[in-house]
Amino acid sequence: MILKDILHIYHNELDNLFGNEEVNSFFNLLIEHYLDLKRIHLVLYPEYAVTKEEEQPLFEALAQLKQHKPIQYIIGETEFYGLPFKVNEHTLIPRPETEELVDWIINSHTEHNEASQLKILDIGTGTGCIAIALAKHLKKAKVSALDVSEDALKIAKQNAVLNEVDVHFIHDNILNSRHAKTDLAAVNFDVIVSNPPYVRNLEKVEIQPNVLENEPHLALFVDDDNPLQFYRVICEFARLNLKDSGTLYFEINEYLGQEMIALMKEFNFKDIEFKKDMFGKDRMIFGRK
Repeated sequence: MILKDILHIYHNELDNLFGNEEVNSFFNLLIEHYLDLKRIHLVLYPEYAVTKEEEQPLFEALAQLKQHKPIQYIIGETEFYGLPFKVNEHTLIPRPETEELVDWIINSHTEHNEASQLKILDIGTGTGCIAIALAKHLKKAKVSALDVSEDALKIAKQNAVLNEVDVHFIHDNILNSRHAKTDLAAVNFDVIVSNPPYVRNLEKVEIQPNVLENEPHLALFVDDDNPLQFYRVICEFARLNLKDSGTLYFEINEYLGQEMIALMKEFNFKDIEFKKDMFGKDRMIFGRK
């Protein structure tokens, strides 16, 4: 079958769901992943034909896309901060907004990291994207990463190997009270960072079906009546486990910015600062012990 004819089928089946440009993007990712072909190949060889065996995964992917399965889960990979990451249904798909959080930390700590070995902890690591990107760019740093999901940590460990960095992974639940018994207890960190669950159940109506129906709710949602549950526990942990003048970074719910300021002040953090994401939303916050 002519490859360009398959692209036309994609547009006929998916344009109403995703739009023309997004469908082109999907198709380009798929032919690169399954056929090792670049986008320009369709331009240079408009009559390029594929075998039945080669077209099969493209039509299987089409069926999954029609069911709103994210393209990243279909091909099992994505890119974050210029690095490759494996993903699956046990991990959130890393977001561009989180890249901005990583960039903020790197730019704020590069000079310090050159002078001494930073100790960094990422809480709720998922794919390991934050921890691994920090380890890759702050090469002297000693990076640890914690998650409650063993399945997510399996992927995170694969991603650390894939990106050739050394990250110490910890299976634990930050909400429990066992931290005195873990290997975290003896460490005073320079930086603690977290992108914890922060979407309230009442905000589910704003979530796209491909996210709502596929990504792990454990990593996304919090109860409406206790939306800062994770932030409160992490602030308390950070107060005990950050060095003096150590820094705490969060990705946050855009609707709860003032509540986050109040929470961090409650735990005596200072120099509190917001940072907006690329869409102009209050998405990141910083505080110093």
